[in-house]
Amino acid sequence: MAKEIDLYQIDAFTTKAFAGNPAGVTFVESLNDSEKQLIAREMNLSETAFISKSDKADFKLQWFTPTKEIQLCGHATIASLHFLYQNGLVKNNQEIKFETLSGIIKCFMHNDQYFMQIPIPHLEDFTGCKEEILDAIEIDRTKVSDLPFILLDNGYLFITINSLKDLWSINPDFKKLKDLSETNKDFFDLAVFTTETVDKSSTAHLRFFAPFHGIDEDPVTGSACGPLLLVLIKLGLIKNYSDDDEIFIEQGDLIGRTGRVTVKFNQQKNELFISGKAITVFKGKLFI
Repeated sequence: MAKEIDLYQIDAFTTKAFAGNPAGVTFVESLNDSEKQLIAREMNLSETAFISKSDKADFKLQWFTPTKEIQLCGHATIASLHFLYQNGLVKNNQEIKFETLSGIIKCFMHNDQYFMQIPIPHLEDFTGCKEEILDAIEIDRTKVSDLPFILLDNGYLFITINSLKDLWSINPDFKKLKDLSETNKDFFDLAVFTTETVDKSSTAHLRFFAPFHGIDEDPVTGSACGPLLLVLIKLGLIKNYSDDDEIFIEQGDLIGRTGRVTVKFNQQKNELFISGKAITVFKGKLFI
């Protein structure tokens, strides 16, 4: 007998349908990881989130790209919070915890804004071959800042670009970029940003390339927008940052999926949070 599953598609980091970053979301106990991977491939979104019961937290949360399970995903977590709220499983101002591959993650909702804790990454200057990477994303060295490339311990590599025009001109060779990640293993995903922005209220504009994980360009990447605040502080691009000051990161404008991510950091508590809004685009039945 076929399994019948309620499956939602939710756009995160936006209040408008067909913007932000879409994620599939379902709450189900009866699937194994192989079936979850097949569903994520069928959805063909950057990530599909699977919520289930947990004996370690309020819920268990897994994220699958079309090709593999991953350790952290911001937008699919924001989408999952929206799913839980919409289905009456969480309430406004209620704190919940997810059991994930990245550990226990704290989340809550306040005034229609969904908040997700991002694990604090380790940041270090990148010492690998920069020229190979710049060649793979097809950008001239003169358009890249002289600031260090910053590598996170999860394999995200951050590169500072001089201007918004230069950032938008990047046209990566995704096969070459994937081959670099697979061969050198210096980094896995590329976060390329500039402090020139579309909106005056924003602090940075980001593009995120992850062909190693089956995603050529991700529309709006919460797991990169959060640590970007720490990168900006480390590089001296944000000075005199005070605990819990909010900054706004832009992403997705170039590819027609405009999204905005709010980020705040509390050094005393060592807590990093991203937040954003979300909207359900459709819900339906899946039969497997």
